[in-house]
Amino acid sequence: MSPPKTIGFEVKSLGNLIKRCIHESAAQSGLDGLTGAPGWIIGYLYEHRDGPDVFQRDIEKVFKIRRSTATGILQLMEKKGFLTREPVAYDARLKRLKLTPKAIAHHELIMEKILEVENRLRRGLSEEEVGAFFMLMEKIKRNLEEVNT
Repeated sequence: MSPPKTIGFEVKSLGNLIKRCIHESAAQSGLDGLTGAPGWIIGYLYEHRDGPDVFQRDIEKVFKIRRSTATGILQLMEKKGFLTREPVAYDARLKRLKLTPKAIAHHELIMEKILEVENRLRRGLSEEEVGAFFMLMEKIKRNLEEVNT
């Protein structure tokens, strides 16, 4: 007899499959360093480039990652030339995150690969099923956020 399925295991397993799919697709296009969290962060910064300043704390909140994780990812992205940290005049402690021209140039390729994977994920699913999936994921996230508050 096999153990009962758990949401946590299934989400982790699905996450691993998605990550592998994105890595393989990106490697074929020469985007190895831009998969996973760095790719998502580039996308977020790209979408917010004309809005209010984005800081590390914003990345932590949006991506639900710890400060130490965000620090490591952002330092690596800075080292690889994908972003810079610029001081702001109104608070010497804060550094706004800005994409470099290199990151902006790669953004369209990143989005193309993400869209390819998203299309694979949705293959064979109706709009209602996709909507139900997002509804369930939001409920599960709220459950976890309640525990951590």
